[in-house]
Amino acid sequence: MKPHNFYAGPAILPQTVLEQAKNAVENFAGTGLSILEVSHRSKEVVAVIEEAEALVAELLGLPAGYHVFFLTGGASSQFFMTAMNLLDDSAAAGYVDTGSWSAKAIKEARQFGEIKVLASSKEDKYRHIPRGYEIPGGLSYLHLTSNNTIFGTQYFNWPDTDLPIVCDMSSDIFSQQIPIEKFGLIYAGAQKNMGPEGTTLVIVREDMLGKVKRSLPTMLDYRTFIGKQSSYNTPPVFPIYVSMLTMRWVRDMGGLSAMADRNRRKADLLYEEVDRNPCFECPVRFEDRSTMNAVFFPTAEAYEAPFLERCKREQILGIKGHRSAGGFRASIYNAMELDSVRHLVDVMSDFANEHA
Repeated sequence: MKPHNFYAGPAILPQTVLEQAKNAVENFAGTGLSILEVSHRSKEVVAVIEEAEALVAELLGLPAGYHVFFLTGGASSQFFMTAMNLLDDSAAAGYVDTGSWSAKAIKEARQFGEIKVLASSKEDKYRHIPRGYEIPGGLSYLHLTSNNTIFGTQYFNWPDTDLPIVCDMSSDIFSQQIPIEKFGLIYAGAQKNMGPEGTTLVIVREDMLGKVKRSLPTMLDYRTFIGKQSSYNTPPVFPIYVSMLTMRWVRDMGGLSAMADRNRRKADLLYEEVDRNPCFECPVRFEDRSTMNAVFFPTAEAYEAPFLERCKREQILGIKGHRSAGGFRASIYNAMELDSVRHLVDVMSDFANEHA
């Protein structure tokens, strides 16, 4: 039996992408060399980076005035790079706290300007997306985290504001259509819904840049990588290549609207089982439940260990909740097939028949 990969990240990739990546490791673009040993200045690698950037623009419908590039350092580096590049010492930015990653972004950003936490769901154990909060004037941007992998919440509707939104989309990039005109900057670590670990996608609107007075280190200035097409220094070629293959797959599957439909079917199937099953419960507010990371808990502590053991026997991997949250978490990213979710649901149903 092939394992069913519910890990939160590094996460599942489409099977066709894995096969193409394997071939490229052995013989990349007919060069007779592995992609792991080809110069990043070669025409073959330059073509990969150009296609990857073009696919980002195509999938998101980017209008003129946006730049796309790839960095190293993971999305956590963007917690400080965004503020360093966009927020002047004398200015303020608004942040919404919806989980561990947004809290870390707030901590890092405070080194570069005034940070106003406009809303938080921490007192509710991050089980909902805050709404109805005031967004004051005079802010440089509004920072959001679109999907919260640990606590299982996700944005499906965006704040009504003229402020440019800066958004961490690490775990749900390319999973649904977004109103791109609202966003001044988007960043996303690849390893949850786009590709393997090792690269981070950044999309930034031109008018967001050049407004800070501080001197920026060359390697931390977004404009460095815009001017050099992601290749000021040696870029993470293989992660960018696999991300490109994944974006091709998303396009060929029908784009973001098709991904949204696919993800909603999987999520609905799983949440329906959680809600009807006497052994499990989901504490997340219904309208905020993530289509990427379904978080649920046993209704009795005695169920946890035997359910995890049952999943192990059934080749259901990565179902244990984050160490800080406990319970269970099924990560059902774009590449997850509906059949894997059906298998999990069947196991949950059988478990209830045996234990409830």
